[in-house]
Amino acid sequence: MKRILKTFCAALLALLPIVAMAQIDGEFVKPRTGKFLLKNATVVTVTKGTLSNTSVLLENGKISQIGANITAADAEVIDCTGMFIYPGMIDGGTRLGLVEVSSVPETVDYAEIGNVTPNMQALTTVNPNSEAIGVTRVSGVTTVLTVPTGGLFPGTAALINLNGYTPDQMYGGFKAVAMSFPSSGRRGRFDRRSEEDIKKDAEKAMKEANDIWDNAKSYLELKKSGAELSYYPEMEQLSKVIAGELPLLIEVNAASDIQNAIKWVQDKKIKVIFSGVAEGWRVAEEIAKSGIPVVTGPVQELPTRQSDRYDAAYSNAGKMAKAGVKVALRTDEEENVRNLPFHAAFAAAYGLGKEEALKAVTINPAEIFGIADQYGSVETGKRANLIVSTGDPFETRSQIIHVFIDGYRIPMSNRHIRLYQEFLERSPGLKAN
Repeated sequence: MKRILKTFCAALLALLPIVAMAQIDGEFVKPRTGKFLLKNATVVTVTKGTLSNTSVLLENGKISQIGANITAADAEVIDCTGMFIYPGMIDGGTRLGLVEVSSVPETVDYAEIGNVTPNMQALTTVNPNSEAIGVTRVSGVTTVLTVPTGGLFPGTAALINLNGYTPDQMYGGFKAVAMSFPSSGRRGRFDRRSEEDIKKDAEKAMKEANDIWDNAKSYLELKKSGAELSYYPEMEQLSKVIAGELPLLIEVNAASDIQNAIKWVQDKKIKVIFSGVAEGWRVAEEIAKSGIPVVTGPVQELPTRQSDRYDAAYSNAGKMAKAGVKVALRTDEEENVRNLPFHAAFAAAYGLGKEEALKAVTINPAEIFGIADQYGSVETGKRANLIVSTGDPFETRSQIIHVFIDGYRIPMSNRHIRLYQEFLERSPGLKAN
């Protein structure tokens, strides 16, 4: 009975609305917009070098000026002397906002019932008041791709900025239909199927994928011919991929499956992005030759095979990049998306290099998602998604001092920080007897 009561209370608390504010020095502070002049910083633009003693002016949600001698009488001036300005980091694959308490089913919205649900919109299910969002953004991650999972076509992923009262306010301008490519191998170390059963299951799954794809093609052809169609939201959404309106985000990890996926898409004339790609290093040359961009991760992960080196996952991104693959990084998390800088740090240390690792969480995902005109670098005219740091954000000793999302200055607090502050200096504390 106690267990049932605890579960009920947890579910109730998870569903209660959370005020989108932070408590700082006893006062509640909201994210606020305005005109901000960030003065005398070192600006790491990502695309146009590093600029010393440079100021950045933010207004109307955009970067309006970058230069050494900017003046704006009506702007709020923030002294950034000795600090660094970077573009906000982009996580290329998460479940952020789709789950609050993983053990409470009422708060888990990343998986729909059924094997083919491409019409399930991740953006619709995002919880803007998720506590994990506040924890994530103060770590320098300002934008994430939130992706549904489960099934062959689990839904449509959406890019979101980590500030806003509604999902529509958070929408970052990119969507993609997700696909879990049929696996031709074992599902894990505890998979006890025979080799024959594995082969049969793989063939069955591949046939289902092909049949669904053919149905979507037929649906599109009938739609173009002006035929009267029954309500069929699954085929309506998949037909948008075939028509080139939406890209296909294919989750694929084993080397043989990556090769099969490359063959499967090569004559389809659609925009494709591979995600996961845990064994991409094994077939990096083939991926590069296909021209398909990759969102890989998590980097801080165990090797996929017991015979692999301990650092197989750490060096995966670097090996693919050196082969010529455009690589972005993801955490594949819902609660620990805040650790994206450290996934990037591991990739940098194990072959990707610091400069390419920074690109892998800024301009590369922006280019892969087709939004590089608005995101991914510090340039005039782009959206004001910026972070101000005491040093390299990939280093644990560096502190994120300021975060701006769409020109909103984000309060640097969250539930973790408030709990830390509460118990650091307890008041009134325990009294001696």
